Amino acid sequence: MTRTEAFLALNLLPQVGPVRVRKLLQRFGSPECILTAKSSEIVQIDGFGIAQAEAIAAWESQIDLAGELRKIRERDLMLLTQEDELYPPLLREIHDPPVVLYVWGRLTKRDHNAIGVVGSRHATHYGLSATKKLGFQIAYAGYTVVSGLARGIDTTAHEAALAAKGRTIAIIGSGLGKLYPPENMALAERIAQNGAVISEYPVDRIADKQTFPYRNRVVSGWSCGLIVVEAPARSGSLITAQQAAEQGRTVYAVPGPIDKPTSAGCNRLIQQGAKLIMDGGDVLDDLMTLFPTAPAAPKVEEPRPATPLTLDEEILYKAIGTDEAHINDIVTASGLTPATANATLMRLEMKRLIRALPGRRYVRLV
Repeated sequence: MTRTEAFLALNLLPQVGPVRVRKLLQRFGSPECILTAKSSEIVQIDGFGIAQAEAIAAWESQIDLAGELRKIRERDLMLLTQEDELYPPLLREIHDPPVVLYVWGRLTKRDHNAIGVVGSRHATHYGLSATKKLGFQIAYAGYTVVSGLARGIDTTAHEAALAAKGRTIAIIGSGLGKLYPPENMALAERIAQNGAVISEYPVDRIADKQTFPYRNRVVSGWSCGLIVVEAPARSGSLITAQQAAEQGRTVYAVPGPIDKPTSAGCNRLIQQGAKLIMDGGDVLDDLMTLFPTAPAAPKVEEPRPATPLTLDEEILYKAIGTDEAHINDIVTASGLTPATANATLMRLEMKRLIRALPGRRYVRLV
């Protein structure tokens, strides 16, 4: 048995987690020695009961190590332990770093310089637009974007990094054989070509309510700073922000409208001391003392539709602006008659340049 396989065996035991592994290593010195220890020796360690000690001593009957290794080979995954050079040094320093990391893709030392981006699964157009801008700028500047592959902000952060031809890492709350959400499989494949999809869970572990919050400590622990783009008052992103603060990471937050529940969490974070950011350059400037050679964040120009527009369409498109807008405000800003505006809005929808939202509001798609 190799040393990595011994760490894998410990990670597969449900009675053993990162903190207990650290205690066991302090007592026995190596993962191989832990697996050959007697239950009478293990039970003497603080925090270990008889049932846990006996389960560790009888580990071969508790887990299917050979089967897990076969799944790893079949999926062409890589295993990292805290002793490996590519294991992120910042992650290694947290209170409960993963015992092993399953890696689908490829890691480089460049990925040690990473920034986490998290936010709501039910993001608004405002939140998605901000994420596109920030993710693109950060990746373009040479930092790896770390997020959780969830719907909403996470998905957009990964896509923005890929659009910038940068690197991105997805930390998931399930095994790599049970990727969640399943509709992000194509995105995960793209990430694996330009970074990695990573889990600390066995290949076939299904995600649950416990794995997601526990996963979040890895997103924040891997990163030198954490950006919260959009989060309601009760949000998993706020848990990640709290973990980041406890780990000594800088927390950045994107401000939002005070009348929008989706921005309440970010605004509260800023009240509590998170750094307000409006641009990727704000983050890069703040981290300049750590990474002085990082290039400046690129300016993101306002997108222009590729489809030719009539004069009325051009006027109305500009009147909508970059945020959600009510039809009354659009008509007023455009100077068109309500009848002309309504007909023109319909044409813009058919050209897939705008989208109608509830409450007679409209938003640009490009």
